[in-house]
Amino acid sequence: MTEAPAKPRAVRRRHDREIVTLAVPAFGALVAEPLFVMADSAIVGHLGTAQLAGLGVASALLTTAVSVFVFLAYATTAAVARRVGAGDFQTAIRQGMDGIWLALLIGVAVITIALPFSGDIVDLVGASPTAAPYATTYLRISSLGIPAMLMVLAATGVLRGLQDTNTPLYVAVAGFIANAGLNAGLVYGVGLGIAGSAWGTVIAQCSMAAAYLTVIVRGARRHGASLRPDITGILASAQAGLPLLVRTLSLRAILVIATAVAARLGDADMAAHQIILSLWSLLAFALDAIAIAGQAIIGRYLGSDDPQGAREACRRMIQWGITTGVGLGLLVVAARPLVLPLFTSDPVVTDTALPALLMVALLQPVCGIVFVLDGVLMGAGDGPYLAWAMVVTLAVFAPMALLVPVVGGGLTALWTAMTLMMTIRLLTLWRRARSGHWLVTGATR
Repeated sequence: MTEAPAKPRAVRRRHDREIVTLAVPAFGALVAEPLFVMADSAIVGHLGTAQLAGLGVASALLTTAVSVFVFLAYATTAAVARRVGAGDFQTAIRQGMDGIWLALLIGVAVITIALPFSGDIVDLVGASPTAAPYATTYLRISSLGIPAMLMVLAATGVLRGLQDTNTPLYVAVAGFIANAGLNAGLVYGVGLGIAGSAWGTVIAQCSMAAAYLTVIVRGARRHGASLRPDITGILASAQAGLPLLVRTLSLRAILVIATAVAARLGDADMAAHQIILSLWSLLAFALDAIAIAGQAIIGRYLGSDDPQGAREACRRMIQWGITTGVGLGLLVVAARPLVLPLFTSDPVVTDTALPALLMVALLQPVCGIVFVLDGVLMGAGDGPYLAWAMVVTLAVFAPMALLVPVVGGGLTALWTAMTLMMTIRLLTLWRRARSGHWLVTGATR
């Protein structure tokens, strides 16, 4: 006797439970990350303007250096989730350890560049003479925590692949509290100044990495997984992550080009662009949480040889992305009289930012679909396609954005180019999702 197929409403409810269970804690962990920088800024800001400016330069460099390697989380999530779907927890954790060892090796390599050349790097980005010494001090010390930061990325990917987003939330919250307490104590209690803030961050990040490793080591012992470095596995992790690295670099290039163009438009446009980009990033947290759930859920379904389940989950997550995007867009429109004055009292900046802000609001449903499909294809291990699609998007966006200062239109024209960029991403990702080529089942892709 064959089992009756699940009713559509029951299927939707099952997927909804899975999405909420994974996405809500993921959202909390994502929000906790920028709080690290905010806590550092609030504490260092009372030391003086030069110290705060130095922290701004150093933290931007540090954040960029770490975010470039976010593939350590994404690729690890997909690989581990497939093994979980196949019921092979031992190999799942073994592959997760390969990602963590890769993170450690990359972190050590980054230190060898950042530590001796911190001053040169700070000078290269144009820090002022008064801020440069503080930026150099912070960057040189905080670079010691880069291996821990990258290991946290990889370990987060392991736990997401194991369908656990609660532990990363707990570790992120505990890390934020520890970071704030250590920074305040070392900066003012011990009197180390900006160096104390850097050391506080290093200690907090190392503690977070230790907490993750404790959880993963326990899981490895429970399932009999080896913790030793395996060169073949580490190289396989690097190979899987390379296309996602290309994707991330291309996306970063788009954001850098947009900021460079805004800077050429004048101070008012640049200030307005910074406000809009900050709001864009904040809205992205909610959508990225659904994408993270997508990575874990899709990987598990494909690993368990259930392409139909993966397709249904993808469809439901798209609905979630659209609904969340519409809600965020309406929220931005309703809150616009209150939001912009929080950032500036300059009416010129406000008037410049308003049209771009409305464009961002209208874009949110598109962003919802793009983020979800990005997560779905990452969970499917479809990195090469994501890399190709983002390179194409960059190739179309770059000339359009660079023409803005020539043809005119100001910030509105620049964000029109950003709108086109997101539309191209939507078309390329939707095309891939509809094709079904990403539905490759099995414990490995």
